[in-house]
Amino acid sequence: MAITANDKARLSTCPWCAIDAHAHFFPEEWINLLEREGKANGAVVTVNDHGLRMVDGPKLPFRQTFPHDMTDVPTILQNMDKARIDLRILSLTNPMVYWAPDSFSMKLSQSFNDALSAACQAHPDKLRGAIMLPMQAPQLAMEELERAARLPGICCVYMALHVNGVNLDDRSFWPIYERCADLKFPLCLHPVAPCGKERMGKWHLSNLIGNPHESAIGAACLIFGGVVDAFPNLQILLPHAGGTFPWLTGRWDNGVRRRPELKHMKQLASSYLRRFHYDTISHSPQIMRYLLEMVGADRVVIGTDYNWDAGYEFPVDFVEQIPGLTEKESKQIMSETAKLLFEF
Repeated sequence: MAITANDKARLSTCPWCAIDAHAHFFPEEWINLLEREGKANGAVVTVNDHGLRMVDGPKLPFRQTFPHDMTDVPTILQNMDKARIDLRILSLTNPMVYWAPDSFSMKLSQSFNDALSAACQAHPDKLRGAIMLPMQAPQLAMEELERAARLPGICCVYMALHVNGVNLDDRSFWPIYERCADLKFPLCLHPVAPCGKERMGKWHLSNLIGNPHESAIGAACLIFGGVVDAFPNLQILLPHAGGTFPWLTGRWDNGVRRRPELKHMKQLASSYLRRFHYDTISHSPQIMRYLLEMVGADRVVIGTDYNWDAGYEFPVDFVEQIPGLTEKESKQIMSETAKLLFEF
């Protein structure tokens, strides 16, 4: 397994450590690959007015900038200390790799996974990694999953809440879900190219509204499409405190009771709330209190969305602001739930 017994032993001696399960990283090797071969594959890397590299292209969901604090591992570690984070799980974020031709998408995934593992090996007490897969080519994704799962420091699989418009219940993804469950690798989900883009061009609505709704669409597809029933051992982490999913379950339950499209459902949608894990990125201590009452602290982990402005600079401070938080709940959110989820 990618997480060794020594890794687990080190974490077990730090019962109050804070584990960040949602943070992002752009390895230099991955960006350099984009610079060398991106143009031939529909992506061009340029430098903006602030001297930062950025990538854009007709098939990319949007232009992405690569800030220094997300490419430089020493800076990531320094910022962890400032944030009172002891261990961080790093993942690729937008634009991910699904936009690329299959062979280049595979190459990008391998480059990211190798560089991520190297960072984890260099800092085994501080970093863990989430595998990136070319999910638009499921056979290639399976090949890379088998290879990358053996890399040191790897503890989970990262996936968007849709793959080029294909929803998460698509049967082509099911063998990968099955293998993730076998490997005991949680599936960590993240928005990319949210729905409703044509109506959310102003006021940053694609992030403020689109991204939380993507979590609801993803959860609905996994529930109504039978994925969570088919793979009961597959652990799934939803970003952004589950987005709008938890707050729609009453409406979904009504649909299960009354709509012919959902007559296949054997139980209410709300009964699946605890089938998922959730990060803390809600920006509302009161909403987190409600979520804890709905799902329990054993389903909630710290997330920062490092290092975007949609996330937290001081995530531990946020946890400490949740009303009525007990010592047990605090310990679970800070580290114990993550240790169980990722089997540290």
